[in-house]
Amino acid sequence: MRKFSSSEPDTALKFLDSLHHEKIPTYRITASSQLLVDSSLLIKMYQAMLSVNLMDKLLYECQRQGRISFYMTNFGEEAVQIGSAAALSDKDLVFAQYRESGVLLWRGFTFTDFVNQCFGNDKDINKGRQMPVHYGSKELNFFTISSPLTTQLPQAVGAAHKLKTANTNTCVACYFGEGAASEGDAHAAFNFAATLSYPVVFICRNNAYAISTPSCQQYAGNGIAARGPAFGIKTIRVDGNDILSMYQATKFARKYATENCKPVLIEAMTYR
Repeated sequence: MRKFSSSEPDTALKFLDSLHHEKIPTYRITASSQLLVDSSLLIKMYQAMLSVNLMDKLLYECQRQGRISFYMTNFGEEAVQIGSAAALSDKDLVFAQYRESGVLLWRGFTFTDFVNQCFGNDKDINKGRQMPVHYGSKELNFFTISSPLTTQLPQAVGAAHKLKTANTNTCVACYFGEGAASEGDAHAAFNFAATLSYPVVFICRNNAYAISTPSCQQYAGNGIAARGPAFGIKTIRVDGNDILSMYQATKFARKYATENCKPVLIEAMTYR
């Protein structure tokens, strides 16, 4: 007979509550943590965070002045993007939402490339066929951002199927917000990846707001991390405002995903 769960018989009739059943720790590196990071990498990460912030200020002002039609800032989430991007291999595939400019910047997309895309001029890779902030680069393994929320999650799992069959020792990094996690596609993607064992690192940036909807109006459970174990996915909750913690958590998750060909869910707690 097939074993459907590892549950043991219990004579006590009681409810399970994700808020109180088991505390989910938030990983954070302390001063005493034994983490060796090359100084040149630290400088590069710091420069990248500043670059994303500066680019946001300039392009946001362009949008407010009517020079471009649309823009989404990354304020407050630079550490999530740069910390995770630094831990990935350039050969890993990236499926992102619209607050992952830093990931693409880290991979080599230049400020000029960002401006060309936002203005949709003749030097834009997409030749103006996409809305501003809908970046993409085949050369950098960064799939073009899609406007409909959460479509990138099942697409990322499909791409991971290809990586598994090709035995490439790489993974797919899929970024999304806690608002996107409320969509049905997210649940389908989690179940798909876990059941068929695909190397996907799901990176959820929980910034407490889905556009303007606070997280308290989105879910009653213990955040997004509580959903991972329910699908059989290894899960990490990390301080998304700490770039070193984000770097270490992503590096740890990627190692597991590629070596075991299984998904990992990271919930990065941040704020914007």
